[in-house]
Amino acid sequence: MSVTSSDTNYVQLEIFPSRLLKPETAQNLLNEIVELEGIIRLFVHGPRLPQTVPYGPATGLPVHHPGNSVIEVAGQAIELAVYIGSIRMEVADSDVKEQVREVCEKVLSVSFEFREGNFIPRRQTVSDYAKRGPDSDPLMTGMTDPKGKLKDQPVCILKPDDME
Repeated sequence: MSVTSSDTNYVQLEIFPSRLLKPETAQNLLNEIVELEGIIRLFVHGPRLPQTVPYGPATGLPVHHPGNSVIEVAGQAIELAVYIGSIRMEVADSDVKEQVREVCEKVLSVSFEFREGNFIPRRQTVSDYAKRGPDSDPLMTGMTDPKGKLKDQPVCILKPDDME
């Protein structure tokens, strides 16, 4: 089994707001979080937003949903494919954890749960192996959308120059 970035005992966190986040709120929160030093990786989690009507008389037409929008995080445009229900991340230590909590308290107007635990797989999963092969980047472990297509590029690297 390959060594992953999670083998270094990073702290994993989950921010779980009491409501789904609007794209503007999510953009503000993510921009504040990525500015912090010590964020290793993060991803957003929530229900999928359909791009087209799956059935009925309007089958195949685009869905006009307010959550289907493009947000800008760290200067990069990201098209949302989910309605953000939680944010999971890996941080360097407990000092960064407290900084993330302060950012959440500042930005979020709704109550939220702030959890520490294991939310991102620490070893390569079957889905990771199938999507990226045995010699994939350790930072990509657990970042695979099992339902996503390879052409969709569900992973967005925000700071490629900062990676070791």
